[in-house]
Amino acid sequence: MPKFSASLHSKLPRVGTTIFSKMSALAAAENAVNLSQGFPDFDCSPKLIELVYHYMKTANNQYAPMPGIMALRERIAQKTYDLYSGQYDPETEITITAGATQAIFTAIAATINEEDEVIIFTPAYDCYEPAIEIVGGKPVYIELKAPDYHINWEEVKKVINQRTKMIIINTPHNPTGSIMNGQDLMQLEKLTDKSDILVLSDEVYEHILFDGYEHQSVARFPKLASRSFIISSFGKTYHTTGWKIGYCLAPKALMAEFRKTHQYNVFSVNTPIQMAYADFLADQDAYLKLRHFYQEKRDLFKSLVEGSRFITMHTAGSYFQLLGYEKISDEPDVDFAVRLTKEYKLASIPVSVFYNRKTDNKVLRFCFAKQNETLMQAAEIINRV
Repeated sequence: MPKFSASLHSKLPRVGTTIFSKMSALAAAENAVNLSQGFPDFDCSPKLIELVYHYMKTANNQYAPMPGIMALRERIAQKTYDLYSGQYDPETEITITAGATQAIFTAIAATINEEDEVIIFTPAYDCYEPAIEIVGGKPVYIELKAPDYHINWEEVKKVINQRTKMIIINTPHNPTGSIMNGQDLMQLEKLTDKSDILVLSDEVYEHILFDGYEHQSVARFPKLASRSFIISSFGKTYHTTGWKIGYCLAPKALMAEFRKTHQYNVFSVNTPIQMAYADFLADQDAYLKLRHFYQEKRDLFKSLVEGSRFITMHTAGSYFQLLGYEKISDEPDVDFAVRLTKEYKLASIPVSVFYNRKTDNKVLRFCFAKQNETLMQAAEIINRV
């Protein structure tokens, strides 16, 4: 193929292959236990697969409506009301998306203009910053305070100005496993009151909280919800990350703008899977008991590595466990993660990659959404390091 010779100015000059792809590829090449990328190594419910197959067999294989199958939007509206008392009109305020990442990008693309500032908290999931930059916005970074990774709201107050257009929050948090409490949400509500600031709330791990904590969805706070996009994901809830179906909740005026962009980047998403999810949502236990399922895995993994030289950090939600290695090595976390994969055959994610300044606290992220046998294998390696 001939080389492309014209001038090309990248809109994302600093962006390359994600750390998730790199570490998973390295894990495969080294035949390592892979606790890096955040997906289960066990299958989803056979009933859910049967429902998808049923709808495929019964001629439901053409385009869904642009906002999504109405039955699914109605189930989401009811679930949101039951759990958080949040009222959303399935006709005008709920849209089904091709995963949460697409929903996040769409919300940003629909509302952020050139030079608008967007506050993000680091370490941050890696899709926020590129989405802001590709539409000409300016990310403004505030570091969460280790070791519990809480938000200092006085710092947030200091960086808000007339150019601030959006604040992105993520609870339960990837990569740290921290959560926001009711006081955090009230502080955010107070800071944004009587302003034009939008909120994007990434809540994909909403059903994975531990130790009796309750998820503090933006939907619980009416004044905050009135300026917010709420993003969630069926992939995290139903162990189906490869199906890439998520959704967005927002008040009518915001959702109208969201859909203008949504219709031109995906239009609509997988029809039979939407129909299957609509049926499957009727089983409340499938998401209400998820916290217990994953708490058992978190507790198992923590108990298995307690005798190691790693420092176990608190995980209140998500399916990630942070382990500090400062007693083991002073290597940069990227180098240590690579060496751990190559020499010990265990893949993780270095947390510095989630910071704009590559802050290195000597911490690695491990995904415990794995079969118990996988966690035992990983723990045996960790105890040898």
